[in-house]
Amino acid sequence: MSSIARNLRVARRLPLGVRGVKTTADTTELRQTPSDADSQPFTLQLHEDSFQTYQCEKPDLEVQITKGELLQMYSQMQTMRRMEMAADALYKAKLIRGFCHLAIGQEAVSVGMEHGIQKDDRVITGYRCHPFAVLRGGTIKGVLAELLGRQAGMSHGKGGSMHIFTPSFFGGNGIVGAQVPVGAGAAFAQKYKGEKNCTFAMYGDGASNQGQVFEAFNMAKLWNLPTIFVCENNKYGMGTPAERSSANTAYFTRGDKIPGLQVRVPSVFHSPVVYPVPDVYSLVGLLANPVNGMDIIAAKRAVEYARKWAVDDDKGPLLLEFVTYRYGGHSMSDPGTTYRTREEVQRMRSTQDPIRGLQRYLEEWGVATEQELKALDKEAKVTVDKAVEEAKTSPEPLVKDLWSDIYFKGTEPEFMRGREREEVS
Repeated sequence: MSSIARNLRVARRLPLGVRGVKTTADTTELRQTPSDADSQPFTLQLHEDSFQTYQCEKPDLEVQITKGELLQMYSQMQTMRRMEMAADALYKAKLIRGFCHLAIGQEAVSVGMEHGIQKDDRVITGYRCHPFAVLRGGTIKGVLAELLGRQAGMSHGKGGSMHIFTPSFFGGNGIVGAQVPVGAGAAFAQKYKGEKNCTFAMYGDGASNQGQVFEAFNMAKLWNLPTIFVCENNKYGMGTPAERSSANTAYFTRGDKIPGLQVRVPSVFHSPVVYPVPDVYSLVGLLANPVNGMDIIAAKRAVEYARKWAVDDDKGPLLLEFVTYRYGGHSMSDPGTTYRTREEVQRMRSTQDPIRGLQRYLEEWGVATEQELKALDKEAKVTVDKAVEEAKTSPEPLVKDLWSDIYFKGTEPEFMRGREREEVS
């Protein structure tokens, strides 16, 4: 009863007419029976209300996909979650220190994006970055070793959780919102060099009100840059619900002259339970316009649409908004239950999980049996467990490594400030 009372107290502070979000992990229907061949495409149909647009047309609701790609999506989401769970355990064992922001619950965005873009497209994001680093060419061992501060890390143990890079992944950035103008700059370079690629500049709802974000919007539209601005909206900026920090929580509409796309939940799905309170306020938690970042098929389709808009059709920037949900706190130092209830988190875990949603697809459509999916689960666990042990055995960086990797290889100056005179020959 105490948790319900706390919900009601918070709910009374919310605006009239605000609805509970109807996020769901399974809104896609089978339109063509899958063949036995893993590489043979078949057709899926997204619900007609899956997308909401701002100054642009809706994506085609038909999705062509193969049995092999669906199984790969499932395996990757399961592996990414296992990796983040391993990082959680290592942090609690005090083997990982400092800041650590995990993406458990948000796997449909990272994996769905990877299946909608091309190898040479670029991605840049904030500090909840571990899955993107692996999917964009890194390794699980490299990520975990970096978190542990070991030489086998992707930044040789000197960058930590927020500074992990690959040739097509520009981080992992620790300053809130600062990666967005850098992403616009990467897209400028692609346009300047005549490359047929785009950059996905990602940020969270907590960074959405940063001035530099809007400056990047303006420059990208002014110069018609192939930039996809992606708001990965998990409904809480640290511990602040989006509605308490943003007057307009329809983030896909905030680009002014830049069109936007929101991946939304069809109205046929039921709202979460709303407790009766005076003036018919909504239950605390996921609020405002209902959107869907939990269905990986919808996520993939939205990203394909965005890429075609910016690259193939050369229409310039686009805003793409996913609403997703993190099961843990903002970081490992945040229990995640002081600003939302345990009941809310448990409800999302039990009814809206992106991995379980895809699992239901695969079983219902005859793509895989429960036993086959359990085998993939086991394989993911073995892969991550092996990476953990290898990362733990890697040595720490040497003292001399303090002076390496400061400059891009081949551009190092003869002298660097801060060094002792005796060190310089």
